[in-house]
Amino acid sequence: MTNSTTNPLDEPGTDPFEVARQAAEQIAERTGVERHDVALTLGSGWGKAADLIGETTAVIPAHEISGFSKPALEGHGGMLRSIALPNGKHALVIGARTHYYEGHGVRRVVHSVRTAAATGATTMILTNGAGGIREHWTPGTPVLISDHINLTADSPLEGATFIDLTDLYSRRLRDLARTIDPGLDEGVYCQFRGPHYETPAEVQMAKTIGGHIVGMSTALEAIAARQAGMEILGMSLITNLAAGIQKTPLSHAEVIEAGQNAEAVISALLARIANAL
Repeated sequence: MTNSTTNPLDEPGTDPFEVARQAAEQIAERTGVERHDVALTLGSGWGKAADLIGETTAVIPAHEISGFSKPALEGHGGMLRSIALPNGKHALVIGARTHYYEGHGVRRVVHSVRTAAATGATTMILTNGAGGIREHWTPGTPVLISDHINLTADSPLEGATFIDLTDLYSRRLRDLARTIDPGLDEGVYCQFRGPHYETPAEVQMAKTIGGHIVGMSTALEAIAARQAGMEILGMSLITNLAAGIQKTPLSHAEVIEAGQNAEAVISALLARIANAL
């Protein structure tokens, strides 16, 4: 068991992949499921998908599993759920995201992804609530992530580890998602460090370099998922237009409200996608 101040990932000389293997063993023991096939990280607005995907067979407070921390952000549940899907597969739903801005280091940020891979999951679905740069994206719009721009100036890869990020966000999975909802748009996600929201100038910079979505998660997790050999589907819930695009001030309360208003629709969509894998 770990907490926010004592974590094996912080200890000198620790192998983060070994901690992930230990976490996976603990999850298997606690859930009675030897292997999970797909993993989902549910960000702001996506939480109800866990109730719709299939039959929940086990719920674990994430901080009771090696390497995980208690959530620092309202709107994130801090639980791990094992779900039996109608197609006979098992999903690991991660409601315990450690954000980069919490200052715990990248190892903790990507630990959930590495643990999911260690449980056997070969598909990683990463979701988030984010700001939209395209003006026609109204709050509550789900958008597929086609690529990302990592503006954290950091990486989960350590040492001389060279990983190809071509087609990081699987075209096959995006095409599959569009068989469920042909109207799904897509865009490039920019991960900023946070926790402050972006300035209007920073949003314009993101737009100039090819970004369409701005947020504070997902990119580092996706890199770790690719390192682990997973196929990745990324989805953003547009909770607001980004600073300078939206003319009113931004607030976390606004993000939570937009997520709550859209949750039923987008969660049902995500559940259908997950069961089509």
